[in-house]
Amino acid sequence: METAPSVSCLPQNVKMSKAKKVLEDAREIKNPELDLFDKGVATFEEMPGLLNMTYITRLTLSHNRLRSVPPGLANLTNLETLNLANNQIEELPLSLSSLPKLRILNLSINRLYVLPRGFGAFPVLEILDLTYNNLKDDSLPGNFFMMQTLRALYLGDNDFERLPPEVKNLKNLEILGLRENDLIELPKELGELTRLRELHVQGNRLTIIPPELGNLDMLSNKAAFRFEGNEWVKPIADQLQLGIGHLLDLLRSETYRITYGRYLTNKPPVPAPCLDKAKKISRIR
Repeated sequence: METAPSVSCLPQNVKMSKAKKVLEDAREIKNPELDLFDKGVATFEEMPGLLNMTYITRLTLSHNRLRSVPPGLANLTNLETLNLANNQIEELPLSLSSLPKLRILNLSINRLYVLPRGFGAFPVLEILDLTYNNLKDDSLPGNFFMMQTLRALYLGDNDFERLPPEVKNLKNLEILGLRENDLIELPKELGELTRLRELHVQGNRLTIIPPELGNLDMLSNKAAFRFEGNEWVKPIADQLQLGIGHLLDLLRSETYRITYGRYLTNKPPVPAPCLDKAKKISRIR
């Protein structure tokens, strides 16, 4: 007697993918939070109807195999949180920054070398995570630092050597992550970000700190200013060993301002980036 084939013997195209099942369930109850974490998705075509689910407020597509993002994602006009972390995304559509309600955007652990023109036009974005990409000084569009609503910006584990002075325009910024880049200097304009409570610059090629950073409140209970893993000049290195308070006293002193001016006049050659830097070989790709 012939038995019916088991489910495991059915052709792959007969099976309903995990992503499609989640989509169908979400559509049935109009769930505003759609979680497609680690579903093996490689393209948006594998998620039919997703771009028409305009009631979605939270979309999680992290830990998949996406290489690109379609312009039609901008149809999800109620989206407040978008998580695209840990994919293989190499480029983003121009339309992404037109999302009117997007507050949190996670693009960490991808393959971005450049951001699209107009990327800084997000009207209400508060948290932007670009950690672990391939971004550098010329990767950012001209309006990148015009996001007035931004409270947290994570640019760690990229390839920046310098941060432009326009960073001062992020007036509401509270957290700035720049660890594990190739930074050789910090812009003095960081001292104008009076709301800044966290600054992470560990593991760069920094040697000196602009005295203007002495304007920042580094001693608050909520403050987290991290400077380790750089080749600081001796006065800074000595004060950092004693604590942040001692560093602040140094930065605010007239003696240091004179020293800093002399340093800029007689700036030593910039050390070459470390090619075997741990971040270069440990990125998840």
